[in-house]
Amino acid sequence: MTDNWPGMPGDEEAPSGSNAHEFTVSELSGALKRSVEDRFGHVRVRAELSGVKRAASGHVYFSLKDDSAVLDGVCWRGSAQRLAFVPEDGLEVICTGKLTTYPARSKYQMVVEHMEPAGAGALMALLEERKKKLATEGLFDADRKRQIPFLPKVIGVVTSPTGAVIRDILHRLSDRFPRHVLVWPVLVQGEGAAAQVAAAIKGFNAIDGKGAMPRPDVLIVARGGGSIEDLWAFNEEVVVRAAAESEIPLISAVGHETDTTLIDYASDLRAPTPTGAAEKAVPVREDLRFTIADLGRRLEGQRMLTVRDRQERLAGLARGLPSPKDILGLAQQRWDDLSERLPRGLMAMAQIKSAQLNRLVGGLSAGRLKQLATYRGEQLGSTSRRLNPAYRRRLEDLGARLQASGRMLDSLSYERVLERGYALVEDASGTPVTKAAQLAAGDNVAVRFSDGVRGMQVQDGEASPPAAPPAPKAKKAAKAKPKPEPKKDERQGSLL
Repeated sequence: MTDNWPGMPGDEEAPSGSNAHEFTVSELSGALKRSVEDRFGHVRVRAELSGVKRAASGHVYFSLKDDSAVLDGVCWRGSAQRLAFVPEDGLEVICTGKLTTYPARSKYQMVVEHMEPAGAGALMALLEERKKKLATEGLFDADRKRQIPFLPKVIGVVTSPTGAVIRDILHRLSDRFPRHVLVWPVLVQGEGAAAQVAAAIKGFNAIDGKGAMPRPDVLIVARGGGSIEDLWAFNEEVVVRAAAESEIPLISAVGHETDTTLIDYASDLRAPTPTGAAEKAVPVREDLRFTIADLGRRLEGQRMLTVRDRQERLAGLARGLPSPKDILGLAQQRWDDLSERLPRGLMAMAQIKSAQLNRLVGGLSAGRLKQLATYRGEQLGSTSRRLNPAYRRRLEDLGARLQASGRMLDSLSYERVLERGYALVEDASGTPVTKAAQLAAGDNVAVRFSDGVRGMQVQDGEASPPAAPPAPKAKKAAKAKPKPEPKKDERQGSLL
């Protein structure tokens, strides 16, 4: 296609001052945009992704390159959400879309409407890289896996409700051991399949079992066979992480026995097929009945053997025991012997005690009791006469010591010092003042004399010398103290 625009290269050179059309930049950019889009309105490009960047708006920007050229590309948000995989740097892809220009920067780019990995080799490389990444995070560790219940009451199945997979699972469960089954319908291929599968796993785990909806005891994520592209939804990180975080034990049954997806590594148990998942979820009821019946027969036989063995052991032990008649006969003989001896023993004991009592009674008389009382009274009087003088001397000695201690305590009292003309100075808190430095001018003090207390105020400066003391007054003749009366000897009687 050739567009001939006036003034475009290829036309004859317009003479100076001619009437050639003058384009604005926007007009020329728009013309180029229409030309590129008309010429390359639908293209399919095989290239390697580079500089992949997802904007906050949801658009994905990247570069498509080969050995010698680079083409800018963009995938709008709606198309990016429909991609079956996450674009990554270094991944070889096949992009379908159209070429257009970006006038604001004078560049052209490809608007990608569909993108797919370039063949199984690229998908396998992406799968291995993702597998290593998730394994490094520990999502495939064996210690994370839980034990599948032996006989679950409720089984949750995440699969397509219209395919043959759910029919195969229900048929096999019905044959082996019918159980209550909850089906969470999801897409198992194409756009949005991974998000629906992950949401179903999380939804089953969110059931608390307290309402009308029971909580499953085990989950089965199932899909029929297909190509690697068909099974790609079960390789997405969102599905693998949901399976690894499931609190309910999970069985993965995706594809045929030779198909392997990343959910198989994160699940608690992998089944080769959806039918195999049903077989691993429940045992065969008839086998259980046969096993229970067989165990019951074995238990009954063992019980009979145990009873027979205990009977034989009991009979052997019984042969080694004496006869009950012999044991009771000896006891009865001893009882008879003691019964005969008891009356004679009682009579003999009564005679012995009677003789002892007679001996004691014969030794007792009124005269002897009076003689013993007189003797004990004389002993008590003699002891009292010896103890009274000793007690009296001890009390007099302690009284003299107490009076001496009182006189010494009185002589050491500060009140005796005050009687000799001294005074005790106390501050406002009642603490004695021992140094002049403790007081300042204007402080109120209490001066304690021998006959009372006077309040005073401290003045500044040194005190003047005291005046001559007045002539001492003639002392009154000391009143003669009465002489103490002599103590009377209580042991002597009064003549009056």
